[in-house]
Amino acid sequence: MDIGGWLQSLGLEQYEAVFRENAIDADVLHDLTEDHLREMGLPLGARLKLLKAISALAPSAEPTVVAPAGPPADTAERRQVTVMFADLVGSTALSEPHGPGGLARGHFGLSEMRR
Repeated sequence: MDIGGWLQSLGLEQYEAVFRENAIDADVLHDLTEDHLREMGLPLGARLKLLKAISALAPSAEPTVVAPAGPPADTAERRQVTVMFADLVGSTALSEPHGPGGLARGHFGLSEMRR
């Protein structure tokens, strides 16, 4: 983008040297604020015209952020699960004398006997 030509189209060509002295180009144009323009010595009317013109520039002139390509978002339905354990037959009391894993070994032994 030619900043000089753009300023001329706005009727503000007298500020082209100020923009050049402050290294204002198309890359930083969208970052300009009223405070910046005031520091550059522009009067209120010119500041307002420039801010309006900057906001009217095509959005394609602004840098766009592209999301990295990756796996699609998980769209599975999620539901809360409640688990209840009930000691209906007294298996806890039965397993205490056998120690950890004792009841499992007994169950495994019974299932082997059925074969």
